[in-house]
Amino acid sequence: MQLHTIETGNFKLDGGAMFGVVPKQLWQRTNPADELNLCDWSMRCMLIEDGNRLILIDAGIGDKQSEKFFSHYHLHGDATLEKSLKEKGFSFDDITDVLLTHLHFDHCGGAVKWANQERTHTEPVFKNATYWNNEKHWKWATEPNPREKASFLSENILPLEESGQLKFIERQGNITKEAFSGVDVFFADGHTESQIIPMIKYKGKTIVFMADLLPSTGHIPLPYVMGYDTRPLLTMNEKEWFLNKAADEEFILFLEHDSVNECCTVKHTEKGIRLKDTFKLSEVL
Repeated sequence: MQLHTIETGNFKLDGGAMFGVVPKQLWQRTNPADELNLCDWSMRCMLIEDGNRLILIDAGIGDKQSEKFFSHYHLHGDATLEKSLKEKGFSFDDITDVLLTHLHFDHCGGAVKWANQERTHTEPVFKNATYWNNEKHWKWATEPNPREKASFLSENILPLEESGQLKFIERQGNITKEAFSGVDVFFADGHTESQIIPMIKYKGKTIVFMADLLPSTGHIPLPYVMGYDTRPLLTMNEKEWFLNKAADEEFILFLEHDSVNECCTVKHTEKGIRLKDTFKLSEVL
């Protein structure tokens, strides 16, 4: 098995929304905001190369929404999903599996593209891949609540089912063992229903793709919970359990949205779980 970091570009989101009830004077120490109160965030994905399988975890925001839509998120950076895959020696057609942690537009938008120049319908980007989600989250995303409706875009989601390429990972309690060879899945319900958190067994280590359970190192303290989360108190419970386990078992946490830190470890302190080290994934492979 080989693991690759796949950068897809950066975007900006309101700092208050990203840190919920935590005052700005506290969160800006780790995530400084610009004059519009916007903080910089990555949309970092992971590629697992395992035998004949190439498994992509999440797919970034894509490029098919309107100029008005993208103007809200200030996309920047030179990286794209296609360019990053090419740098690793792969093309879209090489991908065999796409594991979508959840179906918010910044995680799944890059999995679907316009199928024609007229932009009248869309199709999956990875024509040879199976797309993986889970039944509970799929229902949640396709019958969205008012709070998340703007994040679940039908043009990002429905083509996956219409193409016949969609399959579901069965949820077995909070953890499904061996969802893929060498990959367990932790299901987190605080941010959104049945978010998938892949736990990858690699050379005696556990590397965890944290998605929106832990967007950045700045979110490690328990009260630092996003305003976007549908069940913030549940997020706190899930974070507490998972980060204690991460400290006990020395997990490597791969950060999808931290624009500065690619990976981190955590440790126990008198104040609770805190940051231990930060590093690039390539430094531990």
